[in-house]
Amino acid sequence: MILIDGKKVSASIQEKIAAEVKELANAGERPPHLVAVLVGDDPASQTYVRNKINACKKVGFKSTLIHLEPYTSEAKLLQVIAGLNADSEVDGYIVQLPLPSHISQQKVIEAIHPSKDVDGFHPMNVGRMVLNLPAYVSATPYGIMQLLEHYRIETSGKHCVVVGRSHIVGSPMSILMARNTPIGNATVTLCHSKTQNLKEITLTADILIAAIGRPWFITADMVKPGAVVIDVGINRVDDNTSPGGYKLMGDVDFENVKARCSYITPVPGGVGPMTIASLLKNTLLARKKIIY
Repeated sequence: MILIDGKKVSASIQEKIAAEVKELANAGERPPHLVAVLVGDDPASQTYVRNKINACKKVGFKSTLIHLEPYTSEAKLLQVIAGLNADSEVDGYIVQLPLPSHISQQKVIEAIHPSKDVDGFHPMNVGRMVLNLPAYVSATPYGIMQLLEHYRIETSGKHCVVVGRSHIVGSPMSILMARNTPIGNATVTLCHSKTQNLKEITLTADILIAAIGRPWFITADMVKPGAVVIDVGINRVDDNTSPGGYKLMGDVDFENVKARCSYITPVPGGVGPMTIASLLKNTLLARKKIIY
């Protein structure tokens, strides 16, 4: 079993990004500028945004945090987004999800200009991805594709089972794995909460991607011997023995599954760091205007 080290791969990607930022500086160009918009005080969202801001500093990006109150109106948030769309000094920005229940998440996503949508959630970027056109690809699926490439995991002709159909991970992941690209060309089955005989399907997976958001959902008896297992889940589970009162757990029962795998990602330290690296790559592409 080989442990897929997302921290190591992410650090390597960030080193390359930092080198490109230095090249921009040497040419008299400004660094990429990423803005994070956070609505409310959700602890997990605050942690994610802080990690993204810190990553920007490491690679030499300019970063700005816009922290809005939880009662901020939808109209006010859309006004902030319109300002960011119009700001030529902002290359890309993210609106951290989830949003408070009184704000339409879809309306907000569609208000973000596609050329600054470095999260890759706008329908135009999703559509371009489906058509295999240049696009900002959603950061987590993009990160997983880079992990598969780095570890030279064969995907062509393999059966890939994705468990979870969210618009952020599961659905785009299934599309990317099926595309006619070097990392792709897999036969993909997309499973979800209504899938019958799930265990029978996962047992046929050469590559199993768990993105269902339930701790330890994938158990050892659901995994084909020798499979590649990618665990996207980051679940906070109460734990009084931990300093923060919780511990992070994946969607995969790691300790019992790892003995059956050829490759597996840990949680934390697997897919998570790659999500941030992919966000930085998208922001650099935005600065260089390579996609739009």
